[in-house]
Amino acid sequence: MTKLKLLALGVSAAALLAACGQPAGDETATNNTAPAADPAVAAETAEVAETETDRINAWFQEVFDAQIARSPMFQTYMGMKTNYDQWGDASPEFELEGYELGQEQYQYMLANFDYDQLDASAQISYRLFQRNAERAQDGRRWVDHGYTFTPRSGPHMNTPTFLINNHRVDNLEDLQAYIGRLNGMGDYLDQHIANARRSAELGIQTPRWTYQPMIETSRNVITGAPFDESGEDSPLMADFLRKLASLELSEEEAADLTAQAETALTEIVAPAYGRIIAMFEEMEAVASEDDGIWQHPDGGEYYNYLLNGYTTMDISAEEIHNIGLAEVARIHGEMQEIMTEVGFEGSLQDFFEFMRTDEQFYYPNTDEGRDAYLADATAMIDTMVETLPQMFNTFPQAELEVRRVEPFREASAGKAFYQRPAANGSRPGVYYANLRDMAEMPIYQMEALAYHEGAPGHHMQLAIMQELEGIPAFRRFGGYTAYTEGWGLYTEYFPLEFGFYSDPYSNFGRLAMELWRACRLVVDTGLHYHQWTRQEAVDYLATNTPNPQGDVVNAIDRYIVYPGQATAYQIGKNEILRLREMAEDQLGEAYDIREFHDVVLREGALPLAILEEQIQAYIDRTAAGIE
Repeated sequence: MTKLKLLALGVSAAALLAACGQPAGDETATNNTAPAADPAVAAETAEVAETETDRINAWFQEVFDAQIARSPMFQTYMGMKTNYDQWGDASPEFELEGYELGQEQYQYMLANFDYDQLDASAQISYRLFQRNAERAQDGRRWVDHGYTFTPRSGPHMNTPTFLINNHRVDNLEDLQAYIGRLNGMGDYLDQHIANARRSAELGIQTPRWTYQPMIETSRNVITGAPFDESGEDSPLMADFLRKLASLELSEEEAADLTAQAETALTEIVAPAYGRIIAMFEEMEAVASEDDGIWQHPDGGEYYNYLLNGYTTMDISAEEIHNIGLAEVARIHGEMQEIMTEVGFEGSLQDFFEFMRTDEQFYYPNTDEGRDAYLADATAMIDTMVETLPQMFNTFPQAELEVRRVEPFREASAGKAFYQRPAANGSRPGVYYANLRDMAEMPIYQMEALAYHEGAPGHHMQLAIMQELEGIPAFRRFGGYTAYTEGWGLYTEYFPLEFGFYSDPYSNFGRLAMELWRACRLVVDTGLHYHQWTRQEAVDYLATNTPNPQGDVVNAIDRYIVYPGQATAYQIGKNEILRLREMAEDQLGEAYDIREFHDVVLREGALPLAILEEQIQAYIDRTAAGIE
């Protein structure tokens, strides 16, 4: 376990707040930076601003608390144990009620708070709340266009994962609440089944190939005791028994609770998964062989809506496609330089094949190999943590763990991902590595993957964001994909400047991961805009990257069911790097990467245009000699 502690050189919350400045380029903002002629007037103005800021921040908290109260599952994610035996309400009526409540709150904000009297950070909150509400308005048209179930995620997978990873058991009441959730799973999953069927009536279904993987995952959940006599416990039964064993209960109490769990699993959970599997089989029979969302009603417009949301930029599918092609060419050129450095003779494709197949680049596909991977990834993060003070002034308090993806969902889960820590410190941040097949987790990519998912990547950004003071909760627990994933990809890159990736093969791995994201720009838009087939996308990725075939197929399957999401990584990274280069060019010797990182992180996740305002304000402030 790695813990990033607040160091003495960390910037105080007060200093960060003082450094916020006025957002540049905000047409609705007034210039509050000019000194008042009368000190008494200046003091009165500051008092009004503080009062208005305090008022709106208190209201933002009330709004967030109201949203939390509507979601027992989010309460659990937050580390709370209220409504601990309940799931959420996935009905369209509840969703509409939430939308209408959000619009009422938006109108209330417009009518009751004076934007010009807010401090700079609160003005950002105001604008983000407005942006989110207006995007929700635009999104009403597409409320049933998303996929409820996919091979990568969905209630069939996320529901058991939620219980295993998020439902903590510290006492008897927690375990009874666990059984309560098992008893409620049927109704909860049935709501999602109804949602998927409603979308299907509109012609919104995942492609035909998706259903067998979803059926397999669903069957994995209900395989083992108490569902059959295979001799092994099912994932949920095993989790329940682990949590039961952590409590000091009598044999009689333990036996009674176990019987209750078994009854819930066999009489509630198993039939619910039977209904899910039956629905998958029905939908598979009528599903399309086409893969892109262009085939769906108004699919092109929906794709543009998704691209705008994920990238936070007004950028077309064609522009994204062309950026991807240019980036792929650039990275191929840098890879050829590494080929020369290591003395490899042959084409780039030959080098890719060498990296795919040479045993020196892979751990054994055994439990010992998996344990070695986890240990080495943890060691890499520990080494990075020692160097972070050269790169950052601010650090998260939350701990970070490296874990293996649970076996029951390995076949469907991604290569690696990060789960945020609980806000109350009861659960660490987790970097999950999917070690199902060690041939898909090359050693040469370990460094970049550990930095992206752990430190200085998602854990630094997301854990710090949750711990920010003076920032409303809807921002601390929200996010924008281009910012969050752009940061993750950016943090793969800049450690190179601090002496990391000293092994040229590891540096090749860094480039390989960036190439992966650049190719995403091409294949995502290829699938959903240019109407590529799944095989065309697989062929492009296999030809242009060193990744193994299983990795390639897995990725394309992800892009098909998450339209637009994959474009945000390279777009976000390019923009953060562009802003950093802008700061370096304009500030010269006054530029400090630690201060730049503070500016990027201190307001949490932002749309890229607002992030640019923050960077420009930092440049102007530093250039003027204001600390």
